Amino acid sequence: MSALRVTPARRGGRDRLWVSLPDGRSVAWYDPAGNRISLLSEGYEDEVLDALAPYVTGRVTVGPPPVPTASELARLALHPDDDLAPNRPGEVLRGVLDGLVRHRFARPDPRPAELAAQQRVGDALDGLEGAGWRVLHCVPLPGAARIDHLAIGPAGVFVVRTVAARGRRVRIADPVVAVGRAEPQPHLRRLRQAADRAAHVLATGVRPVLAVAGPGRLEVPRGPDGVTVLRDGEIPSLGRLGGVLKPAEVDSLYAAARDRRTWLAA
Repeated sequence: MSALRVTPARRGGRDRLWVSLPDGRSVAWYDPAGNRISLLSEGYEDEVLDALAPYVTGRVTVGPPPVPTASELARLALHPDDDLAPNRPGEVLRGVLDGLVRHRFARPDPRPAELAAQQRVGDALDGLEGAGWRVLHCVPLPGAARIDHLAIGPAGVFVVRTVAARGRRVRIADPVVAVGRAEPQPHLRRLRQAADRAAHVLATGVRPVLAVAGPGRLEVPRGPDGVTVLRDGEIPSLGRLGGVLKPAEVDSLYAAARDRRTWLAA
């Protein structure tokens, strides 16, 4: 019996367990959300089931990989460098922080907290995928701008900008946002600009959302015009909205949005 290796990975916003041979060739994967084992080689079915036994619960479906959807076919045609789907929340910040040499007497760096906030918001958005949503993170725009998160689902298309509160008071006074005693930042102006650019390249309506991660106190004296303000714990409420896009429209918009080249015209 071959010793199969089980490796966790996240592909297209879904957690999977990949089963591979000692030489690295994949023979199957397990999708916990769908409780399905997709076999790439039927000759290894018994060994795959043995390898995945500690991870599988309940009744599981075993068979060949499902027929790809239109968006999956579009992904297969993309060069890996142009596919934004693998981007993790805060992808650019991760790279910057991984490359830093930390000095003992360095001043406090706010970027680790910003990354943690983007991860919290990103994970909450990824949780909507079971309700028919598709989510992209760290979408690059021409210049230095980036969209923190882009969510496409039954309720429409949303550009989400993250604000890291870290338990401090957050006061929103359109167009700026003040966190604790720090200098107010024009988060709302930048969020609206990103939403307008996304609407232009995707040729559809885009709604801006300001996601505040971990606020000690959130003050919105007067609701910002056209912007939805949510705490990170309130993001699942988006999944209860609907009536705008059909599943085929979601797939079509997602296929366009995940292509890096789409955003060159933003």
